[in-house]
Amino acid sequence: MIDLKNTVIGLEFGSTRIKAVLVDRQHAVLASGSHEWENRLIDGVWTYTMDDIIHGMQACFADLKSEVLRLYGTPLTTAGAMGISGMMHGYLPTDREGRPLTGFRTWRNTMTGQAASALTERFHFNIPERWSIAHLYQAILNGEAHVSRIHHLNTLAVYIHERLTGRFVAGVGEASGIFPVDTALCYDPEMLAAFEAMTADRALPYRLNDILPTPLPAGAEAGVLTADGARLLDPEGDFLPGVPFAPPEGDAGTGMTATNSVAARTGNVSAGTSDFAMVVLDQPIGVHREIDIVTTPDGLPVAMVHCNNCTSDVNAWVRLFGEFAQKAGFPLDQNALYTLLFQAALEGEPDCGGLVGFNYLSGESITGFTEGRPLLMRTPSARLTLANLMREQLLSALATLKIGLDILTVEEKVPIDRLYAHGGFFKTPEVGQRLLSAAVNAPVSVMETAGEGGPYGMALLCAYMRWRDPGMTLPEYLNKRVFAQAKSVTLMADASDVSGFEVFLSRYRRALPVHAAAVNALTDDGK
Repeated sequence: MIDLKNTVIGLEFGSTRIKAVLVDRQHAVLASGSHEWENRLIDGVWTYTMDDIIHGMQACFADLKSEVLRLYGTPLTTAGAMGISGMMHGYLPTDREGRPLTGFRTWRNTMTGQAASALTERFHFNIPERWSIAHLYQAILNGEAHVSRIHHLNTLAVYIHERLTGRFVAGVGEASGIFPVDTALCYDPEMLAAFEAMTADRALPYRLNDILPTPLPAGAEAGVLTADGARLLDPEGDFLPGVPFAPPEGDAGTGMTATNSVAARTGNVSAGTSDFAMVVLDQPIGVHREIDIVTTPDGLPVAMVHCNNCTSDVNAWVRLFGEFAQKAGFPLDQNALYTLLFQAALEGEPDCGGLVGFNYLSGESITGFTEGRPLLMRTPSARLTLANLMREQLLSALATLKIGLDILTVEEKVPIDRLYAHGGFFKTPEVGQRLLSAAVNAPVSVMETAGEGGPYGMALLCAYMRWRDPGMTLPEYLNKRVFAQAKSVTLMADASDVSGFEVFLSRYRRALPVHAAAVNALTDDGK
């Protein structure tokens, strides 16, 4: 039997999976549920439809309910707290009735370059293309008709939170990617004023601050599940209203929480469909287009290197080899196939034997591309083996991340005391961890809870809201209550791995013009 009032639920909308976890007061995962989904390219926009979003959430929650009933023989009717996390930022504006005015424009889109550059120049602060304010300003510049009817400017997590609770709020980490926040954890007033000046000739019927969600730090209560919200989440009617909610956060903030990387000089890398590195700062840095400044869920400044492309092309190659195994009469289940191919990468030459490629299914801001063309290249003397091919795939998945991190650690000399890794890239023991260590030339640790990732981090933020002692900070809670006895594995790459990655990256940089030519030469319409 479990006491549901002494549990918390974290639900996260990831890029390829919606996942929910039920966590007890000892911060152990009791049950989980999930739903697989994929983004779609519709009219040139990477998106998930509203049916995808709502039905996916319901399917994920139903799976969690089923797991709780199977394991514990009790229906999931309530919890001590719940929280929503979602893929970072993007654009989902709604009208006064809460109806979406556009499709959800995800982080993957690279359509806001003009706006992001103009805002960065005016604010003297880097505004990435995926941030909500860049999407809004681009829509204004494009003269999109919906702009005058915006009542709320949402991210996916903020939108779902409001649907469930009726509260229009954002965790401060998520808010910092909607619009820059200041040290008081409010939207920066000087930048708000600058934006009003930039749009003064547009006669907008609102001020920007009026359509942005209220930022809330970790630990704040952010409403309760309403009757309508309960019906939306669980159409079967078992889950009851009244459950308290933590502020909605982005997957960056929940990833930091899940890896205990919210204190200064700590960092984490999340690698899945996209990959990003987060380093909590104890010193200011300059403005770099490759580095975003966001915050931890409790408001500390964080330098973020975000890359749009990580494992999607790896997944495509794995599917290809799975198809071959099936045709050859030796079918492998997905886990065995990934393990086999990832482990083969460790047998490859440190520089991939001369192979080089690009894993760009979509544009990549760090290297300046608005579109992607997956490529594999080799010279006649390059050694095309399975091991070298898989190593090339995994190194190319980390290449743009390394380019951004080099700016942070080499140019800005930002110290990192520890670096934790989580996400699907690290599910096969040692492989992804060792190759990331080669990329950053530093030890990399993976916790035993790393596989739970963002939804677990969201659940921990709920636990902090409900069960912390008065005055206890988020880093204190994580260190003393959650991770004091946590097990982790730390690896440092061999010197040959490090030097091999440098050789590979040099080749990768020299080949960037080839990718540019492919973008110009090949279109997605088959012509």
